[in-house]
Amino acid sequence: MYPELFTLNLPVVGQFTITSFGVMMAIAFLGGYQVIRVELKRRGKDEHLAGDILLGALVGGILGAKLYYLLLNWPLTVRDPIGMLTSRSGLVWYGGLIGGSLGVIWMIRRAGQTVAEMADVVAPGLALSYALGRVGCFLVGDDYGRPTDSWVGVKFPNGAPPSTAGNLRRGFGVDVPAEIPDEQVLAVYPTQLFEVAISLVIFFVLWRLRFRDRKAGWLFSLWLVLAGAERLFVEFFRAKDDRFFGALSLAQIISIGLIGLGVWLMQRLGPESKGTSRK
Repeated sequence: MYPELFTLNLPVVGQFTITSFGVMMAIAFLGGYQVIRVELKRRGKDEHLAGDILLGALVGGILGAKLYYLLLNWPLTVRDPIGMLTSRSGLVWYGGLIGGSLGVIWMIRRAGQTVAEMADVVAPGLALSYALGRVGCFLVGDDYGRPTDSWVGVKFPNGAPPSTAGNLRRGFGVDVPAEIPDEQVLAVYPTQLFEVAISLVIFFVLWRLRFRDRKAGWLFSLWLVLAGAERLFVEFFRAKDDRFFGALSLAQIISIGLIGLGVWLMQRLGPESKGTSRK
């Protein structure tokens, strides 16, 4: 994979490494911004609101993702708080979703817009941004799956961490046969690419359904259901050490909650309106 693209020697700052994850995160935010801008224009809203939403998502998302990571790895945080805070790694999606949502809601209310309608505007952009962000995870070799002998298996010798037998045993609690030495790099499920493919499908579904005349909030509720189902499925293939609920990981429990919330909201909002489309 390609975790580092190139290094710049900048005055005052010194050496600064451009990572593939950082580049894809930037592309993900910009992609989401463009989708939101197009949808705001279609709805007759001020396109500049897309920049406010992007800022709220960026600041709130990064803070939320980092805070979730610190809490999830509390023993390491207590042992090395500065190192954990300054590390480039450690951005957890669901933490970013919570923090980003709070940031976006604050920006929406500040602009005098209704949260339900703006949530529908944001929903397709969320799906696209998530897909693009997971490309970055694949390029740096992060968030991969369990070992596999199937044709889809990918080795991450320079991953974060490398997909060695030792890392899978000690870091993720994976049951790797004892005869395999710790230093051997194993092929694992490229769960990042699973998420890219499924999230792109979700994006196109939401992008098409945005023309339907439904009550404000319905499209976002559908995104909750689809995104939750996607993560619930992919987590079965992930190398994880947080399966505190039997076979289910913490992310899967949250996913089930999102699915339930989305279904409840869709039922509350009711069936499709009389109109058939909204051009």
